[in-house]
Amino acid sequence: MSALTDGGVGRRIAYYRSVVRPKMTQQQLADAACVALGTIRKIERGERGVTEATLEAIADALGVDPARLRSDRGAAQTRVHAALPALSAAIATYDFPDEGPVRPLRALRLAVAEAARWRVAAQYTRIVRALPDLLIELARAFHHAPAEDRAELAGLLVKAYRSADAVAYKFGARDLSARLIDLMRWAVPEASDPILTASVAYVRTETFFAAHAHTAGLRALEQALDTAPAPVGASAIAARGALHMRAAVIAGRAEDSAAATGHLDDARELADQVSEDVYCGTAFGPDSVRTHEVSVAVSLGAEHVERALDIANKWKPPRDLPAERRSGFYIELARAQLWTGLADDAFESLKVARHIAPQHTREHPWVREDAAKLRRLKRADSETLTHFAEWCAAT
Repeated sequence: MSALTDGGVGRRIAYYRSVVRPKMTQQQLADAACVALGTIRKIERGERGVTEATLEAIADALGVDPARLRSDRGAAQTRVHAALPALSAAIATYDFPDEGPVRPLRALRLAVAEAARWRVAAQYTRIVRALPDLLIELARAFHHAPAEDRAELAGLLVKAYRSADAVAYKFGARDLSARLIDLMRWAVPEASDPILTASVAYVRTETFFAAHAHTAGLRALEQALDTAPAPVGASAIAARGALHMRAAVIAGRAEDSAAATGHLDDARELADQVSEDVYCGTAFGPDSVRTHEVSVAVSLGAEHVERALDIANKWKPPRDLPAERRSGFYIELARAQLWTGLADDAFESLKVARHIAPQHTREHPWVREDAAKLRRLKRADSETLTHFAEWCAAT
């Protein structure tokens, strides 16, 4: 069926919105799910069916698996995890794609841009549903493109691979993530775009984080900075600034306080020259640098977490900052609060992160670790904390 018409679906949506998430209004759910308010009202009243796409968007906004809304039974494996093999299969023939239709270049541009918007909004189910077919189509277009279109199509491939990688990396499919990064590095020379090359260097750092090879990752980023375009124009400034932000965090993980501080200072200086926006796939500007100040403080460890708390006492990420970045701020803040004995505050921060970007929060390993620790610290059972820990599979 193209739409679920069981009235129980609407009742379950209303339950999760008003009972499990008691502070979420119908308008807030509509905004978070990118669905019209009238549609939410009719679905909850059982006056209209729910398409799979709409149900997944609502589930993302509520922070539950779509299976919980389809029936009263426990959640099955998430749709993202179930779809990862299709993503892997889609890139297996990157250099020898099957024959098939290819949309005009303009339509491919729009599809890639839409996937990028889903990525910064942490809408991973939408990405994993659309990207396998899109990656196959882009590879097909690239290999059959006339010379004048080849560079642009290579750039579109890089951007699409990046959106796919966001899903693979966030959901723990590290081998698939590494493969997608390799494909970005394969395609980017064809694009002949120095800013896009810097963006790939930014993403490649994931492999160093995953391997805990922080010192090597810092060297790789500093090498990328040496070859990055001069900071002339907003995009080039943002590309260089993003590399400095990333370098500051990985320097923190490497316990190199001087390097972390230096890169953060460089990022801040560049951010003052541009407005906050998403440049070449990465959010950059004064607010993004501020969130990274918290991240660096947490990366450097217990002696520096007071800095994270000081920032949070004076500043909160604005609503127009991408959801993934805002939720990351509260996840990092929760860890700082937990380290300083502020268990209740840490749990509140985790709940805020879930409200902003449920999928990003649910799959973040620190969230699972911290939720499990919070359950151990709170010896008296808390229904809300227990539900949160079960939601993110904390053990």
